[in-house]
Amino acid sequence: MERSGAHIVWEALKQEGVQVVFGLPGGAIMHTYHPRSDYGIRHVLVRHEQGAAHAADGYARASGRVGVALVTSGPGATNLVTGIATAMMDSVPIVCITGQVATSVLGTDAFQEIDITGITLPITKHNYLVTDVDDLADTIHEGFQIARSPRPGPVLIDLPSDVQRATTQLQPAADRSLRPPYTFASAATRHVPPEAAERIDRAQRPLILAGHGILMAGAEEVLRAFSERTGIPVATTLLGKGAIDAAFPLSVGLMGMHGEAATNHAVQEADLLIAIGMRFSDRVTGTLCTYAPEAYKIHIDVDASELNKVIGVDVPIQGDAKDILAELLASVSPNAHPEWLDRIAQWKRQSHARDIVSRPVNGSLPPPHVVHAICEATQGEAIVVTDVGQNQMWAAQYFHPRGPYPFITPGGLGTMGFGLPAAIGAQIAQPEKEVWAIVGDGGFQMTVQELATVVQERLPLRIALINNGYLGMVRQWQEWFFDKRYEATRLVNPDFVRLAEAYGIRGWKAHTRDESGEAIAAARAHPGPALIEFITAQTGDEANVYPMVPPGAALHEMIRRSEHRSGAQR
Repeated sequence: MERSGAHIVWEALKQEGVQVVFGLPGGAIMHTYHPRSDYGIRHVLVRHEQGAAHAADGYARASGRVGVALVTSGPGATNLVTGIATAMMDSVPIVCITGQVATSVLGTDAFQEIDITGITLPITKHNYLVTDVDDLADTIHEGFQIARSPRPGPVLIDLPSDVQRATTQLQPAADRSLRPPYTFASAATRHVPPEAAERIDRAQRPLILAGHGILMAGAEEVLRAFSERTGIPVATTLLGKGAIDAAFPLSVGLMGMHGEAATNHAVQEADLLIAIGMRFSDRVTGTLCTYAPEAYKIHIDVDASELNKVIGVDVPIQGDAKDILAELLASVSPNAHPEWLDRIAQWKRQSHARDIVSRPVNGSLPPPHVVHAICEATQGEAIVVTDVGQNQMWAAQYFHPRGPYPFITPGGLGTMGFGLPAAIGAQIAQPEKEVWAIVGDGGFQMTVQELATVVQERLPLRIALINNGYLGMVRQWQEWFFDKRYEATRLVNPDFVRLAEAYGIRGWKAHTRDESGEAIAAARAHPGPALIEFITAQTGDEANVYPMVPPGAALHEMIRRSEHRSGAQR
């Protein structure tokens, strides 16, 4: 079959099961765009290439499939960089295809030429510059194989315009021989050593730390079964939210810098930690020298480079989380830890006295009430996509997913502007499910143009915009650690409801808790896209995220909200 490079791209994507591509055309990728409609693959036209990368990321996290972005060369390609880095840090499988100038002018600084493979080398799992059309099909298939194989991540394929035009005899897929899937070299065991099960059986204060790897491996059910058999409570990382149902009796909540106080205390007093699919980020550990000082540590990860990288562990196990947990499940004895669970429950009761959601509100609208109201209205049965900053932390603390509803957030890179385009990808991946983008007024304005994509694609996306008039997390740090000098954090914002309506999106504004409930109900009843602007407290106790582990502190040395609102105290 004689095919042009452009046709080969779409045939290969079709063979990989791709249903949706997020992109923005331009001169150097125009030849590839030309035959797209012949292949029945949906194209979502974003308004900025960064939006394409984030939408592909959100699509991948919500669907479990590889997300695809397609853009032109030069600025089109460089605009992908932040989204590629986000996917790399969070181990999300995306494939980005970029146009490039013709091979005859590579290296001459031709119009819109950029060395995008050089730029993205540190932030991709692998990348390619295809200079021969005969290599194109195999390159695409191999790129998908690498993107989805453990540990998942982004792949970039740079495609010169003359290669897109060139023709070749396309070899049938069955006749191709690809390189074997990418694997990680390992100095750790790939099986569970006997001492791991023995330690689990003997532990008095054990704790499971569930990370993103649980979700990537599809290990949620075996994690629950393992927790039930051993009686071990489960804490989650930020990206691990959703690995265990929030209503599960042994779920103890979020750990880390803005994690639940009870969870952080449990980590610090545990005598056994079983870390699964998580990488001991600095946002999880606090100071390393004080982290979980009494705990025997078992670390399970598919990537051997993560084992003993940050925290020295007693038993490093390389392998797929689902497989290793299944092996552990068959090795351990039934157990229970009532005294340990009572201790955790006591910490939770102490935290409840400080929780702003449990207190009456006199006129103002603290942001946690917004997220709590969305969680109550949806009963936790919604896909939540966040931006970065205070909105992200409030969403993580107060939205408790029930069942198979992913909590999608940019963890490692902390990318402002992620929320709206990633929510677009998630809604397209799960058209029958309710999707909420919870964003702040700062990050939202970094990709606000994607509201046009929401309208063009007729997506029933709900957007909860927390407007506190500041770059809120930076302002909070300035308040606590920089003598209340609020440099460059005050925002002069538009009327977001009117802005949404200019795009053709129905909007509501809420100033109080009662108005919030009414607006959420109205937005959920509306058949099309909806935006609610929540006017929340700007400064002071109600505007800050609690608890917080300050820089240089141990995990249990949290700044807590006062029980009597007399200010923050250690």
